[in-house]
Amino acid sequence: MMNFGSKKSEGKGGSRSRVAPASVICVASGKGGVGKTWLSTTLAACFAKMGRRTLLVDGDLGLANVDVQLGIAPETDLAAVIAGWVELEDAVCKVNGGAGSEIGFDVLPGRSGSGALAGLPAEEASRLAASLTALALQYDTVLVDLGAGIEDNVMRLARACDRCVIVANDEPTSMTDAYAFIKVLRGYAPSVQPWIAVNMADTRVAGRRTYEALARASQTFLGFRPPLAGIILRDLKVREAIRQQRTIVSIDPQAQAALDAQQIAEALIRGGAEGMVEAKSA
Repeated sequence: MMNFGSKKSEGKGGSRSRVAPASVICVASGKGGVGKTWLSTTLAACFAKMGRRTLLVDGDLGLANVDVQLGIAPETDLAAVIAGWVELEDAVCKVNGGAGSEIGFDVLPGRSGSGALAGLPAEEASRLAASLTALALQYDTVLVDLGAGIEDNVMRLARACDRCVIVANDEPTSMTDAYAFIKVLRGYAPSVQPWIAVNMADTRVAGRRTYEALARASQTFLGFRPPLAGIILRDLKVREAIRQQRTIVSIDPQAQAALDAQQIAEALIRGGAEGMVEAKSA
């Protein structure tokens, strides 16, 4: 039997339960290779830098890789939770000192690269999604790194969130698949607000063009215009951070990609259309 409940008033590391649950934000993409997991880990560090106790959940049930990007070797993982071997909160591990540290946050890891949870039954995926509410009582922000695509279990996890950041770049397949994700999300979870983050843009103007194409398609065919979370410029230091298995915030907080991600984090905290980060001129 899966141990999805919270058994303590204090979580690991002494995290006390909150009166109200944290904001739950998922990071998604229509296709792989657009920097979704990189943005998830970077946003976690950005929220921590803002003084928010943050949990990052590796919700990619097929190809979990948050632990690889962060260079951590968890003793247990989400697969063990689902198998009933450990409780959800006991699978949480710490990065850079854990939640409450200057740029530290907690991670609920998946099982890296195994595909063990790809075929998770719908009922168990729904229970996993519901369990995020219990964990959210111990944090200020919960981030969920979803798997790429529009599979049912991806949408079940997305439905448990308050907002969904959809990562895209200027490749036609990325834009097409990002629009498809927005369309399915609106049908499956209309209460979840989609935001668009443009990654690896060559200039602000180019990033804005990518956003406008997605926003116009959504307005024309879905009747709404998703807000822009922000534009992240192409930055060679991103590759360096991934190679070192660290967040770019810990390597160089003044790197352009780190600053751009920080703006997205701030916009998400402000929330709503008024939190939209307007693109600057190139």
